[in-house]
Parts: sequence; C-alpha cells; structure tokens
Amino acid sequence: MNTVEIIRKKREGQALSKEEIEYLIQGYTNGTIPDYQMSAWAMAVCFQGMNEQETADLTMAMVRSGDQVDLSSIRGIKVDKHSTGGVGDTTTLILGPLVAAAGVPVAKMSGRGLGHTGGTIDKLESFQGFSTELTTEEFVDLVNRIQLAVNGQTANLTPADKKLYALRDVTGTVDSIPLIASSIMSKKIATGADAIVLDVKTGDGAFMKEEEDAIRLAKAMVSIGKLVGRNTIAVISDMSQPLGYAVGNALEVKEAIDTLKGEGPEDLTELTLVLGSHMLCLAGRAQTAEEARAVLEQCIRDGSALNKLKEMVQGQHGDPNQVDHPELLPQAKEQIVVRAEQEGYIHRIQAEEIGLCAMRLGAGRATKEDQIDHAVGVVLHKKVGNPVKKGEPLATLYVNRNEMVNEVTQRLLQAIEIQTRPAQPPKLIRAIVTPTETIRL
Repeated sequence: MNTVEIIRKKREGQALSKEEIEYLIQGYTNGTIPDYQMSAWAMAVCFQGMNEQETADLTMAMVRSGDQVDLSSIRGIKVDKHSTGGVGDTTTLILGPLVAAAGVPVAKMSGRGLGHTGGTIDKLESFQGFSTELTTEEFVDLVNRIQLAVNGQTANLTPADKKLYALRDVTGTVDSIPLIASSIMSKKIATGADAIVLDVKTGDGAFMKEEEDAIRLAKAMVSIGKLVGRNTIAVISDMSQPLGYAVGNALEVKEAIDTLKGEGPEDLTELTLVLGSHMLCLAGRAQTAEEARAVLEQCIRDGSALNKLKEMVQGQHGDPNQVDHPELLPQAKEQIVVRAEQEGYIHRIQAEEIGLCAMRLGAGRATKEDQIDHAVGVVLHKKVGNPVKKGEPLATLYVNRNEMVNEVTQRLLQAIEIQTRPAQPPKLIRAIVTPTETIRL
C-alpha cells in the first residue's frame, strides 16, 4: 500500500478500508510511517471525518497494536464504566463496590490524573499501602473472589493510541470526534470489558463544553461498541460545576465513603445510581433501570456496598480500617475557610477553575512527573442555586503549604459567581444514548 495515496484518499473525503487503516496504524506504531505523514492523515480526518465503520476499524487497529487483557476466566459479564473526565468525579470509587455488592463483577483498569481532572488510582492510593500493580493472575483471582478490583493500565496497552495522541496534541488535531472516540474505546476494549457504560461529561469542567458535542461523541462511541460486539450505552451528565463537594484525593475518598453509607451529596449519589443501574442492566442482573436502582439502593442501606469497599482495600494491600475511620486518611495541616464577599445566590461555579485551584494546592499534576499530595484540596459548601449570606463559608481549603493560599483564594472567589436574583441548578443527567436512540431528559 502507499501511504500518500491513503492520505490523499482521506483528504478527498473517501472512506478508507479496514486494510488501509490497519496498514497506517501498524506502520506508525513500528516506525515505518513517519510523524509528518501521520500528521497529514490526522488533519485530513479532522476536516473530512470518518464514517462509523472506519471509526470502528481504527479502534480495533489500535487495540491490536499492543497487549490485550484476557478476562475470560472471570465469571460473569464484565461491565466497565468510563468517564470522559471532570472535577470531583468520584463515581468509580462508589460504583465499583456498589455494583460488585449487587453481584456484577467489576474488573476495572484506571489511570492517574493530569491537569484539573483527578485520577482514580491517585485517589485509591490515599489508602495506606493500596496497590494498583497487581499481576493479571492476582487481579483475576481477586475479582473472582470478591467481584471487584481496580488495577493500573499495563505499559503496552494500545501503544498506537498513546503515540497518535501525543502527535495530535502538538498538531492541533485533538478535537476530532472519530479520533477521540476511537482513543477512548480502544482502551476500554483492550482491557477486556464485555459491556461498557460511558459517562460523557458536558460543561465548563468537561472536555466537551457543549452538550451537542458531548452527544455526538457519545453516539460515536456507542456505535463503535455495537460494531465490535460490545454492548455500550452512554449517559450525558453535567460538569458545569464540580460533582459533589470535595476536590482532592483523600477528600474525595471520604466523600465516596459517605456516599456508600447513604450520606453523600445528592448529585454524586444520583449520578452513581444512574450509571450503576445501566451497568446492572447490561450485565443481565436487572431487566429495567428502575429494578436495578432498587437493588443498588438496598446495597447501600444494608451496608454491603461499604463492606465491599473494605474487601477491595484489604485485597489490594490497603488498610481497611481507614474505611471505618476516614480520619486515618491523609490529613492536611491546615484548613482555611474562604467566605462570600456578598449576599445573593450562587449562579455559577467554574468546575475547571476549582480543579485547577486544587491542583495548585498540590492535589493534582501539571506534568506527569509531578508528585501529588493526597491530603490537600478544596471542599465546597455551596452549589449552583444555593442562597448565600455575606461572610458565609463558600469553601474550605485543605493545605500543607501556605505559599499558594492567597492566589488560590482569589481564583476561587472569581470562580464562584454570586448574583442577587435566584438561580436554577443545572440538570444533572442530560441524555441517554443507546445503540438505537438518544433520549433527551
């Protein structure tokens, strides 16, 4: 095959064959196709797009470029959940134990955080000794024993995607629905999921700021799932303000524990129940979302979901006592209250800026090499729509280093908009995308 002809074909808006896509991805992965040719192809895709079959073929070519996790020895239908990233998004820490307590195996591969979004592994490492470097045998055995394990991704998982993403990042070709969708789905498929529930965020703190773009991305990923034999559904959820109240690793773990006790924030609890209900349905544990929700709510009430979290922490070499006693989690040296400078109603909380404030305190990474502080972060006291009085606490900063406090305080005050007229809270669940329809809520 001829790389230049493939680039020209895509530039002119023609569909590429499975063989042509495979040739490109293999050649780029092994180095026989140079960066400049792949950049030209990626730009052609940005302008011309890809049809559903092309996008599915691209996804599977990236899956085949590296290791694939074999979870076939895990009993039952393995349902994975993927979030497109947000601020205060602690759902995995709640969903895993909750869905496992309902009898559905959760074998999850997760990553670390970068920038304003947090990583599940970073949060779990707030538990003393917790390991996400289990061998495949240990990982499978733990899921078969307790229905739940969360592991780090293997180094050679979808290497084509890693290489292509790095190229897109420096060539202005990140914002392409087919390239984004295939990147996300290739990792989910390579990690062995039988079925996938996608939490596609929209709003200020999300990658997809506009709801229509989020729906387009969700449709592309659900289509990939259908074409490659993975039952997939997507939930479009709000990220115009942080999810829950806590932003920061140990702080979010505590909020997850509270939620498993039935004492968590309303929005975090609701989103978890919606996502979990779809996971149970895809696994055949329930026939309807209503039936599945009732099962999950019972797992919270009877304490089995919280006990499942303790089993996982112990099974992955962490300290389960920290689940019963969250005060044993990493604690910041100082708590600084940020107070409202005027009376009114909360109209806006810029999610991305709140995430960046937590990162400046040490809760996140600006680069992959940065070390994070598990104890620090931000806990909000208000949500959009809430009334507030002058001098009332808006947020508490959990800090170990004081040099960033003044800057973070000012940024946080600017990120929380207060007006005199009442405000409506944003709708949490915007739409459900299935292989056959898009249901706007």
